[in-house]
Amino acid sequence: MPGTRGRTTSGTAERQAVAFTARRLGPRDVLHVGSAGLRSRPVRVVLSALGIAIGIATMIAVVGISASSQAQLLQRLDALGTNMLVAKPGEGMFSGQQVKLPKDAVGMVGRIEGVEDAGATGELRHTVRRSQMIPEEETGGIAVKAATPGLLDVLRGTTGSGTWLNAANGRYPSVVLGHVAAERLGIDRPGRQVWIDDRYFTVVGILDPLPLAPEIERSALVGWDSAQRILGFDGHPTSVYERSTDASVRQVQRLLAPTIDPQNPQNVAVSDPSEVLKAKAATEGAFSTLLLGLGGIALLVGGVGVANTMIISVLERRHEIGLRRSLGATRGQIRIQFVTESLILSGLGGVAGVALGAAATAVYASTGGLPWVVPPWAAGAGFVATLAIGSVAGLYPAIRAARQPPTLALAAA
Repeated sequence: MPGTRGRTTSGTAERQAVAFTARRLGPRDVLHVGSAGLRSRPVRVVLSALGIAIGIATMIAVVGISASSQAQLLQRLDALGTNMLVAKPGEGMFSGQQVKLPKDAVGMVGRIEGVEDAGATGELRHTVRRSQMIPEEETGGIAVKAATPGLLDVLRGTTGSGTWLNAANGRYPSVVLGHVAAERLGIDRPGRQVWIDDRYFTVVGILDPLPLAPEIERSALVGWDSAQRILGFDGHPTSVYERSTDASVRQVQRLLAPTIDPQNPQNVAVSDPSEVLKAKAATEGAFSTLLLGLGGIALLVGGVGVANTMIISVLERRHEIGLRRSLGATRGQIRIQFVTESLILSGLGGVAGVALGAAATAVYASTGGLPWVVPPWAAGAGFVATLAIGSVAGLYPAIRAARQPPTLALAAA
């Protein structure tokens, strides 16, 4: 019957339309079709991912090495402490000449609430030489200073060999050398003698490095009593060192100058030696900006390589694209396939780059005695950057693949 036949024809058309409706791809299907092209071309995948890996490895290594150096400086700061202050004489407001600190400055500082230890050095106008045969003008940049017995405790220093100045040896012609001074004088152990003010002084100790007091490292230190009795020292300290509790550092810093010179506190200059290491730690990564830029350029070059690989893949797989389109795959599914392939390719390069950068940082840290630090944000940001570059690199090839008519793609095969 005409009515029945019309309904039958309409129903057949509806069933055909339902039969050829494209199915939605699930996540598992997307990964399967996206990795199919990579599995068939493993060598090309490795070479393309290598560019991404080199860029990410460079960036991770630069950030990791910088972070490791900063961690070492912070560890040194924790060990040395940030609670040491140094007071030195400034210039008189009216005379313009350097003033002198009072002789009892150490005792006055020690009475400030919160101060745990205090010590001092006094500058001497003498030179130290290996022997009397060396000309007096060849000082080697080594200063001669008088030192109080408590100075080493304030500096949290140690003697690499020998002993520190005390009430006994500090009364006689004995000297303790900073490690730089010992190297310049060619002295490697106690018991040797050096020439100071027309007489020999016996070396009783050699100090370990003192990062917070580099001026002590380059000095020959004699006892306070012997400096006054033998070398004509007037007893006025030129540097007063104090160590206070962490909670009272700022308060002590405000009180230090008024305590030492109540009438003219402006004549006393107070400094925090730890600020130098803090500034160094803060600027440790400044030079890394250039290297990060180079790593970013390498990453972009790797992205260009991925885009080139994907374009070649589209050209080589036109028959596959045409066949999928003729079987009902939509343009959106073709785009998803090639974008996923690009993301997988970039992701593999990103994972390899993070691993290589972390390994390079570990090698550098182990050879330089640094703690191994790779900031998690750097690894995460690097991997996200690879995915972003991968999606951008695969977008054009994916759009180009989706625009190919099925008949033309099959005819080209």
